[in-house]
Amino acid sequence: MCDRDAISSEHVPPKNLFPEQKDVGEDYRKHLITVPSCEIHNGAKSKDDEFLMVSLAGIFGNNSIGYSHKFTKVNRAIRRTSNKLLDKAFIKRQHYHLKRDNVFLEIIWGTPDHKRLINCFEHIAYGLHYHHLQKRFKGEIKVILGYLRSEDEGNNNFVQFIKDRVAIDLKDITQYGANKDIFYYQFSDPDEHGIYMVHMRFYGGIDIYASFLPEGKPKPFNFAIEMMKASDEAIFTIGSKEYKVKTANKTE
Repeated sequence: MCDRDAISSEHVPPKNLFPEQKDVGEDYRKHLITVPSCEIHNGAKSKDDEFLMVSLAGIFGNNSIGYSHKFTKVNRAIRRTSNKLLDKAFIKRQHYHLKRDNVFLEIIWGTPDHKRLINCFEHIAYGLHYHHLQKRFKGEIKVILGYLRSEDEGNNNFVQFIKDRVAIDLKDITQYGANKDIFYYQFSDPDEHGIYMVHMRFYGGIDIYASFLPEGKPKPFNFAIEMMKASDEAIFTIGSKEYKVKTANKTE
């Protein structure tokens, strides 16, 4: 991420996202990805790693390993900080209790710290780029959080369009990662503009997409995006499926 000397290595994604054997009965911390790191970036991201762990584990749609991680290591971290980690993970939140089989489960519904999440996944994208392509990325990264839902249904439709489009484009692309139930990633080939992307999946259900626009490459003119900016509604199609997006003058 910078030109400073690397004095240590850093796990990508963070090591604490992978459950320990004492909690889930299996060691998922083998063959993890590491990349060189300078002192500043390594030291500064330790709190972000804990924030990301609390933000991801336990989300509806995760697999059983993700839930087990939430109710063991993650809950210990939350209790250790007297719920301060939850305050950092959510800008605002509400707590509900769901009774199932005479057991009460606490459900949290709220608004996550979107900006900080984007920053965390940008760091991971830089690390995966260095690990997979064996070179440091210079340019612009754009991250889309494919697992969050918005009050803006048009935005949800656009994200779903991205998810479905990427699923088609990466259908036959290799999934990399020694612990795929926890994490895997896929890199696409560059398009005609030199743009490429990485798809990251956590706990079987959390999808993150990061596009790479290399330094010196002009941003391509996208007719569909320009139409979205100029009109009240745009419609994207994949096969027989339509995605209506009402985001005039909002699309980045």
